[in-house]
Amino acid sequence: MFQRHWIHAATAFAWIVAAPAMAQSDGGSPDLLADLRPVTAEMLANPSAGNWLIWRKTYDSHGFSPLDQIDTENVDQLAEAWRIPLGQGSSMATPLVHDGVMFLADTNDAVLALDARSGEELWRYEHETGADATAGLNGKFGIAIYGTNLIVPTLDLRLLALDFRTGEPVWEHAIAVTADRPSRYSLRAAPLLADGVIVQGVTATMVPEGGFIIGIDAGSGEELWRFQTVAGPDDPGGHTWNDIALSERQGGSVWVTGSYDPELDLVFFGPAPTYHTAPLLDPVAIQGVSNDALYTNSTIALRPRSGELAWHFQHVANDQWDLDWSFERQIIEIYVDGSPRKAVITAGKIALYDALDAATGEYLFSIDLGLQNLVASIDPQSGVKTMNPNARPNAENAVLICPQPIGGRNWLAGAVNPESNMLFLPLAETCMMGGPTGGDSQLLSTGAAISGIAPPDSDGNVGRLQAINLETRELAWSFREFMPPSSAVLATGGGLVFGAAVDQSFKAFDQIDGEVLWKTDLGDIAASFPISYSVGGKQHIALVVGQPGLHSQALIGIAMQTSGDISRFSGLTREGPSLVVFALP
Repeated sequence: MFQRHWIHAATAFAWIVAAPAMAQSDGGSPDLLADLRPVTAEMLANPSAGNWLIWRKTYDSHGFSPLDQIDTENVDQLAEAWRIPLGQGSSMATPLVHDGVMFLADTNDAVLALDARSGEELWRYEHETGADATAGLNGKFGIAIYGTNLIVPTLDLRLLALDFRTGEPVWEHAIAVTADRPSRYSLRAAPLLADGVIVQGVTATMVPEGGFIIGIDAGSGEELWRFQTVAGPDDPGGHTWNDIALSERQGGSVWVTGSYDPELDLVFFGPAPTYHTAPLLDPVAIQGVSNDALYTNSTIALRPRSGELAWHFQHVANDQWDLDWSFERQIIEIYVDGSPRKAVITAGKIALYDALDAATGEYLFSIDLGLQNLVASIDPQSGVKTMNPNARPNAENAVLICPQPIGGRNWLAGAVNPESNMLFLPLAETCMMGGPTGGDSQLLSTGAAISGIAPPDSDGNVGRLQAINLETRELAWSFREFMPPSSAVLATGGGLVFGAAVDQSFKAFDQIDGEVLWKTDLGDIAASFPISYSVGGKQHIALVVGQPGLHSQALIGIAMQTSGDISRFSGLTREGPSLVVFALP
C-alpha cells in the first residue's frame, strides 16, 4: 500500500502585489464571496465537517477533521490539486475555509481570499506595517473569523477587522505597550473568538512586566480587559517572584492560541517561563515568599467577557532551562477513576502531559512520554513535581538535561481523535549539557552554557510521532526516523494522521499502527498547521510550505549534530514558499 509521490512546486505563477493597506480583487467569482454566510457563535462551537473556522478546527484544539473521503484504502492515490506562491519570510500560517472560500494570512501582514476549489485569488489586502514591527522570525499561527469579519494580528501589534467579502478594513485596534522597545512584543498566536470577545495572547521577550492576554470586543475593536501573565507585587501570586521588583520580572509570553469551553465559559492559555532566571535561582529567606514565578508554565482559565481568573495550575515552578509549558490546551471527555470528567490536557517541552479538571483546575493524572530526566516523581493527588538535581543550574558542574530548549515537543501541535481518544504528537529526541552558572549565556540570565548532545544510547533517530491512548494512559505505537518533524499533525475521520518533516516530506500514517501509507516531497519545508476541508463534494488537505523559522533550522542542526552527516540534507530543493493543496483524483 505504501507508495511514494514526489511532487515539485509549479514555477509559472505570477506574483501579484496590491497597493499597501488596500484590498484588491483580481476578478474572482463575486457569487462565491456574496454568498458567504456570517459566522455565528453556534458555527464556531459546532462547525460543519467541511469548513475549518478555527486555528485547530474546533474550540477544544483537537486538530481533528471528521472528513473520511480520504482514508487508509485510497490515500495512496492522493495527489496535488493546486499550489499558489506565497511571500518570502517566516510564517506558521493556518488557512481558514468557510463556504468554499479560503482565507490565509501570508508574511508581511498580507491577507488573501481564495477560491478553495482552485486557488484563484478573490482579493488581497496588505497592511502598512509600522516601523516598530517585530522581526517575525517565528511567524504567526493565523487569523480568526466571526460575523462577516476576519480578525488579523499584525507585526506592529495591531488587530484588524477586515470584511471577509471585500477585504476592506472595518476597524483597527493598536495594542498599547509600555516598554521602550515595542518590537520585543509580538502577536504570534491566532486570535480566539469566545462569547463575542477576541482573546489574544501577547509575547514579550526580555521586557519588564512580561506578557499578557487581552480581550477585545469583536464588534467595535475596543479593549475590554487585560490579564498580566507575570504577577505584579500586589497581585494574586505576586509573592512568588522571590521579592524582586516588577521591573525585573520577565516572561509569561503567550505564544499559542487558547482553547475555549462554551459550556463552562472558560478560555485556557499557557504562559511561557522567564528568561531572567538569575534572580529566581536561590530562594530568599522571607516568610510567605517563594521563587515559583506565577503564572509562568501554568494553565490559566479566564472568563472571556471579563478576563477574570477562574483557576490556575502551575505545571513546573521556577523553570531554569526554558522548557516551556506554553502549548495547546486540548479539552477531552475521559473517564478518571470510573467517572466521566471534562479535562484539559497539555504537555510542555519535556513531553510530559498533565490532565486537569476543566471546571476547577484539579489535578487528575500525568503521562510521561519518556523524553525527560528532570522530573523525579509526581504527587498523585496534587500533581506537584519533585525535580531531580539537574533541574537547577549550579556553579561547579555541567549536567545532562533531556530535552534541550528546542524541546522534546514544541509548537508542533498534537491531534486528538475524539472518536477513539487517541492522541498523536510529533516529537524530537534531544538532550543537552547545561554548563556551570556564571558563563556568557545568550538565553538565560543565570549564564549557564547550553550545548546540545544526542540522548544517551541514541540510535541516531531524532524524529518521532507518538500515539497515546488517553483512555488507558499508555503509549501506543511510535514512528521513529532520522528526520525531525517540522509541522503540527492533522488527524482525520478516514483513520489517518498527516504530518511533515524537515526533509520536505509529508506523510499519511495509519492511526491504528503508525504504518506510513503515503509520502510526498513538498518541495520545501513545511513549518505550519495542516488542515482538511471539503468543497464541491471533495475532501482536500492543505498546508503552507517554504516559510520555516528558527525552530526548523534548529532541528536540522540537531539532526546533523546527532549523525555527523550533513549529506542527508543535500537533497533539499527549497523551491520557495507556497500553499499546497491535495485531493484524490
